[in-house]
Order: sequence, then structure tokens, then C-alpha cells
Amino acid sequence: QVQLVESGGGSVQAGGSLRLSCVASGYTYHNAYMAWFRQAPGKEREGVAFIWPGGSPTAYADSVKGRFTISQDNAKNTLTLQMNSLKPEDTAMYYCAADWRYGGRWNSPAQYAYWGQGTQVTVSS
Repeated sequence: QVQLVESGGGSVQAGGSLRLSCVASGYTYHNAYMAWFRQAPGKEREGVAFIWPGGSPTAYADSVKGRFTISQDNAKNTLTLQMNSLKPEDTAMYYCAADWRYGGRWNSPAQYAYWGQGTQVTVSS
């Protein structure tokens, strides 16, 4: 059974950093397309970052380019999102997602069959 478990969320001031982790189990991790999404109250879930099986290439939402970095550690079955220079508008529940098929739209939630439970990120001004 596929399981994704996020951690690392919290409350920080604007300009601060957080590192989110997603530990995967129950499948062949290194063959999966994986991504981070976020959802703020009253808003749609949006794609934040994406990583191809094997670690490259990667893709980012325009709003986080240059500030966020997605990476993976295959030995630890862990997906990571390093978030720097955080802004209040980054406040949201963050989710990791995985699938073994790629439909061409990495930032579409419908692309992914498996999701974690989410970890809350709150950035204060």
C-alpha cells in the first residue's frame, strides 16, 4: 500500500526558511513522478514543484522559482522541498503527490493518484 507522509511544516516570519520532507513507502520510489502542491483556504490546490524520476528535470511554479528547491533521496525514499525567502502568500497546507504515469501536466492535481495528509506552513509578515 502506497503511503506518503509529510513533515517539516510550521510557523515562520517572512524571509525565513522551512524544509519539508515526504517519506514514501509501499512502492518503487525511484520510478515515480513526484510533486509538491499547496492549498490555501478558499483556493484551488496548486502545483509548487515537480521532479522527474531519477531527480531531473525539475519544474517550479513561477511564484516560487528561485526560492524553493525540490530534491529527492532515493536511498531514504524521501522527497524534500527547501523553501527560502518565505512570503505570507506562501501560507498554505502543503502536500506531496506521486504517480507512475505522466500525462504532460505536472501541476495538475488529477495527474497524481497518491497523496500525503499535508503539513501546514504559516508565514507571518
